[in-house]
Amino acid sequence: MTRTRTEALAQRTELDSPVVVVGAGQAGLAVSHGLINLGIDHVVVERARIGETWRGLWDSFCLVTPNWTMCLPGAPYVGDDPEGFIPRDDIVQHLERYASTFGMPIREGVAVDSIEPAESGGFLLRTSVGDVHAEVVVVCTGAYQRPHRPDIAAAFPPGVLIIDAEDYQNPALLPPGRVLVVGSGQAGCQISEELHEAGREVFLACGRAPWAPRRLDGRDIVTWITETTFLDTPLRALPSPAARLGANLQATGRQGGHDLHYRTLQAMGVQLLGHLVGIDGHRASFAGDLADSVAFGDARYRDIRQVLNEQLSAKGKRVPTLPDPSPFHADPPHEVDLDDFGVVIFTSGYRPDYARWIRFPAFDALGFPLTDNGASTVVPGLFFCGVHFMRKRKSSLLVGVGEDAAIVAHSIARNRSGHDGASLSLHSSFF
Repeated sequence: MTRTRTEALAQRTELDSPVVVVGAGQAGLAVSHGLINLGIDHVVVERARIGETWRGLWDSFCLVTPNWTMCLPGAPYVGDDPEGFIPRDDIVQHLERYASTFGMPIREGVAVDSIEPAESGGFLLRTSVGDVHAEVVVVCTGAYQRPHRPDIAAAFPPGVLIIDAEDYQNPALLPPGRVLVVGSGQAGCQISEELHEAGREVFLACGRAPWAPRRLDGRDIVTWITETTFLDTPLRALPSPAARLGANLQATGRQGGHDLHYRTLQAMGVQLLGHLVGIDGHRASFAGDLADSVAFGDARYRDIRQVLNEQLSAKGKRVPTLPDPSPFHADPPHEVDLDDFGVVIFTSGYRPDYARWIRFPAFDALGFPLTDNGASTVVPGLFFCGVHFMRKRKSSLLVGVGEDAAIVAHSIARNRSGHDGASLSLHSSFF
């Protein structure tokens, strides 16, 4: 629908603010909370609706960390099921209530197409409602931006539907036939389980992913981990920058939460394969590395066990029991005939997408923003929050984003304290 000039002028008044936060997920909302507390005039623009990324997850999705981790700034968890796992729609409602409670200045339906240098200084945001100038921009567009689909995806034969995890909703919407899931992080495991339970024959092309039991001695694994420094692991501690792209812990919150990893999937009847290496006509070939992938996950399990044992013991706390992993038998086929497959679902992770629309050389070779405590080290006035592993392992999580958001908000306050007078006004131009 075409906007009238009157509507555009009305929107202009709403967006006339010196600080623009882009994105109304948990990061954008947490930053807004911090700015409100510091009395900083700002506006949060969201391309669709509050919590849009959560809304786009498949129908049966449940929070993968326990409910108590929904502890955004100023709003600790107060429900009666702290170690449960709420469904997708309840997560969205939680974020909506959070925004409403604090009266956050959110403008939904405003898509930011690009952020560019403004001729007069500051930033020019090209948006779906016209151009906006800002002195400060905080980019909070989520940790999972562009689904990664390897080049081999283009080699599948016609007639086989190819989709990404973000396109999957439920088994009933898929065409008939066997299903190949490529990628075995959280999404790949959860979708494979659901499809198998729906009576589909599922093949899972596996890669390297960590795993851990859902519960230990009656407590959730995340609850145990938060008593250690694991989630506070800083970016500099990673073995390489590419480690930020590694898979998340294999787990699920569906059906009350339960173990979900290579052993449980194999036991239920999902056909595990090595990673996808080739397509020749209607034949798909897979590497002989399934055992190696399982061994990688087992090594990460032992790493977590070591952290729990050492740090909890040092604090005089109870240490949960973590037995050695059970034996795993790996003898997968190296080729699969695709003739009776109806769909291939790529769950191969996500990549940053900032450089596509932010017109500043502010990103590393992998596309992650170059930051120091959320502030761009290249562009003054440009901030980020909610980036995967921006400062720590927990930077993009509900349980951790508030810490980063507070740092960003205070940095903006310090930067603006040197401005002449108390005014935070801004002249915005449209069209």
